[in-house]
Amino acid sequence: MKIELHQIKVRDLVAGYVDNQEDGVRAYGGRLDVRPPYQREFVYKEKQRDAVIETLTQGFPLNVMYWAVRNTGSTDGPSVPQASGLCSQPSYEIIDGQQRTISNCQYVTGDFAYMFRYFHNLADDEQQQILDYELQVYLCSGTDSEKLKWFRTINIAGEELTEQELRNAVYAGPWLADAKRYFSKGNCAAYHMASRYVSGEVNRQAYLETAIRWISDGHIEPYMAKHQHDAGAVALWNHFSNVINWAKAIFPKYRKEMKGVDWGSLYRNHHDADLDSAALELKVAKLMADSDVQRKKGIYAYVLDGDERHLDIRAFDDNTRREVYERQQGVCPACGKHFELEQMEADHITPWCQGGHTVADNCQMLCRDCNRRKSGK
Repeated sequence: MKIELHQIKVRDLVAGYVDNQEDGVRAYGGRLDVRPPYQREFVYKEKQRDAVIETLTQGFPLNVMYWAVRNTGSTDGPSVPQASGLCSQPSYEIIDGQQRTISNCQYVTGDFAYMFRYFHNLADDEQQQILDYELQVYLCSGTDSEKLKWFRTINIAGEELTEQELRNAVYAGPWLADAKRYFSKGNCAAYHMASRYVSGEVNRQAYLETAIRWISDGHIEPYMAKHQHDAGAVALWNHFSNVINWAKAIFPKYRKEMKGVDWGSLYRNHHDADLDSAALELKVAKLMADSDVQRKKGIYAYVLDGDERHLDIRAFDDNTRREVYERQQGVCPACGKHFELEQMEADHITPWCQGGHTVADNCQMLCRDCNRRKSGK
């Protein structure tokens, strides 16, 4: 990849800035694609955004940015980009620097205030200082694969990319663009439908990753590769909707523990079963009140498949283990042999699933072999 360093003033960067949401973000007289298909959403928080503006107002150096050259021609770049005649001028897309670029453009165009002052509130010399600030931009020429490789490399530093953001860079295409309409904005359809059921930040691609994991049974990258060039992602949205609507129907009483449950797996394994939501609710309520159940989120899987491993049943603590060991004088009640404490394991006399609790009166210390045999029955 060929890389050349250029200085570009903020006034030229913000010329023609427009944010059309899914239709794209453009700047530099319309010649700069600020959010190409592989790029992430705008994720800077107020503190990070303000730090960019402080850098400009103080004249401090701002980290270098990288633009990819999209078409042939000179990469000199005019000092003032022109909106007309773009076909004869080079156009660019941001490889790295989207967050800083949008912060600059939003401030100059009046989207937010810094230190309680909007750009239009500044004195003329203060405005000119910002507009004349020279950004250090590397213009990069190369193949699409080189651009994606470079994108992954330079984004290791700074606001670290999530795994799904990196996948988006690799599998950019019409399918992903349509999928992001449903799953990648703060006000997207998936957020409105499932914000109480799905964990993670929507603009960091957590909802999109969850939806693909559910439909692909965890095989995210193969699924994205298979559908990369599909025209739309309606099937993904329909499956996600089916999962959430099924969860709401089977467990109509909402509890905070429902957020982040792997509803996709539960739907895949149980959506054809004839389930009684009222009976399930009674079980859920009883388990929520059980102090031995340490992983409340796992209750929903447990009432469907009966696997106690979902619940992380409370184990006997060290004091109880010592108390029972001394009471037994170190003798395993199953085989009658003596063992050191470290050679024995605490066991529920009456299993938890049969109503036994994790208390000293329901504890016995078995040697490892006897406990293994009991557990295997």
